[in-house]
Amino acid sequence: MNWQTFMALLGRDVRVARRNFIRVIVLNLLQPMLFVFVFGQVMTRSGLMADSYKSLLLPGIIAISMVMSGIQAVAMPLIAEFQFSREIEDRLLAPINVRWLAVEKVVAGMVQAMVAGLVVIPTGWLMMSPGVDLSLRSPMSFLVMALLVALFSSAGGLLLGCSVGQTEIGLMFSLVLAPLISFGCAYYPWSALKAFPILQKVVLLNPLVYASEGLRGSLVPQFQHMPLAVTIAAMAVVDVLIFAFGLAQFQKKAVS
Repeated sequence: MNWQTFMALLGRDVRVARRNFIRVIVLNLLQPMLFVFVFGQVMTRSGLMADSYKSLLLPGIIAISMVMSGIQAVAMPLIAEFQFSREIEDRLLAPINVRWLAVEKVVAGMVQAMVAGLVVIPTGWLMMSPGVDLSLRSPMSFLVMALLVALFSSAGGLLLGCSVGQTEIGLMFSLVLAPLISFGCAYYPWSALKAFPILQKVVLLNPLVYASEGLRGSLVPQFQHMPLAVTIAAMAVVDVLIFAFGLAQFQKKAVS
């Protein structure tokens, strides 16, 4: 491990992200904030939904923002670097193991995912006030959950970026990200699916379910949610698996 090279690569990615900060934030916040306005303001003020729904919705919006930000921050540049600009070839010549290049990409993606999630909290709270009742009773649980969600998003971006072709980007959003978000319990709690028992069990294969329920349990524990221990354990297992597959796919792609 060459820490000097690793930090130089990470510093380069952080600097690029900082220069594009406004564009990145707008791209990652536009869709979540539209959902916040429609469901948190229009639907509640019109009386179609209870005012308490605002508090239930916000953790799910945070989860979506983090997942989308991390995936886009890692997957999109990798697709371009491997298949279009070939910029990755310069990185592969760096005096560092190939796998550590992938780790650096994941760490940089985690930073962007954490920033996106932290920006959504005050932005969403301001847009939906009054009526948002967040309760950070266990800051450590929230921090652990946020880090696990950030790792899932960036590791998922690594796996997708090394597996999807440039012409298949639209298919990736349609077949992977759209179902991930729709059935990720971001806009409703997992317990709301009890009327659909088969679906309620099937969605347990979706990592976003544990991300949304975990953030919900740490920010709005007054609502029904999965036990935090279960969501943290599930996210940890998912992160290890996706990260391992992503590293293997990156090394295979780099060698080829």
